[in-house]
Amino acid sequence: MHRLRRTAQLGAALLVVLVAVAAVLWFAPSGSYIFLPDRAHAVDPLVTIRGANAARGPGGIYFVDIFVRKATLAERLFPWLREGAEIVPAAALLAPGVSDAARAKQDAREMTRSQEIASALALRALGYKVYAKPTGALVEEVSPHVPAAGLVQPTDVIVSVDGRPVREVTDLRRLLGSHRPGDRVSLGLRRGSERKSVVVRLVPDPQAPSHPVIGILVGQAAEIRLPRTVKINAGGVGGPSAGLAFALDVMEELGRNVDRGYRVAATGEVDLAGDVLPIGGIKQKMIGVRRSGVDVFLVPAGDNAKEAKRFAGRVRVIPVTSFQQALHALATLPPKRT
Repeated sequence: MHRLRRTAQLGAALLVVLVAVAAVLWFAPSGSYIFLPDRAHAVDPLVTIRGANAARGPGGIYFVDIFVRKATLAERLFPWLREGAEIVPAAALLAPGVSDAARAKQDAREMTRSQEIASALALRALGYKVYAKPTGALVEEVSPHVPAAGLVQPTDVIVSVDGRPVREVTDLRRLLGSHRPGDRVSLGLRRGSERKSVVVRLVPDPQAPSHPVIGILVGQAAEIRLPRTVKINAGGVGGPSAGLAFALDVMEELGRNVDRGYRVAATGEVDLAGDVLPIGGIKQKMIGVRRSGVDVFLVPAGDNAKEAKRFAGRVRVIPVTSFQQALHALATLPPKRT
């Protein structure tokens, strides 16, 4: 009897330990992040244009986001427990010294800019006169381990290199490309209402050591004035990847039957030239689209499209390189069967 009681006590103690370990694994955060699929969301409820006469029908335009959060220890050890889960090291998501809050603010700025550009592209495609003037390369992130750190700050706009004007991001890349790693260049900056000039030393690109870089991430700064007021309320969604979906839906709101009865999801950053740029999290987005009963998924051509097709199921994936190509692809789809 004594032996049975002792065995029962040991078994109970072991169970308590196992439950405690499971709880720690399930709830305790790891040092990594996890990407998880989210369902596709209709864009129509987010867009408001005064006096618009939206096209109505069985289809619709959808954007798709992903869940990004700290992974628990269990998720870090067993990511296959969740379909589409991807574990991402913190260093791949956040530059050294950049906090989650700072990253969220950056995502919000990118979202605002993508909405402005999307609205400009849509209105221009509908024949409206849109004022959209590139005004420089917007600094979005600065690595703390490069000579430019402390001299160049996020939200600065680079307007010149060695006195030569920078209006578009391509101008910046072209002017830097004439230098070598180790060279010093003078950058003209617009910081709020001030103009500044700083001298920075270029460093080798980690992916191509012979190519010089400043050690920053940039986007397109632009002055945009729209002939109609377009409001897009994306809630807590950040980043620029919904730009293509927003542009398509603005056209729908103004009466153009873009979707032609299909449930169309779209992802991709758009620039003022109408180019569709690659985005991250395509695997999770494809799975989210597939779960949402979407018919067609427009994605940036290249690696994004190749990855999306691996997880597409019955969803038709259409690679696009530009906003105009996306419009043409939808316009030439066969009639939707009802």
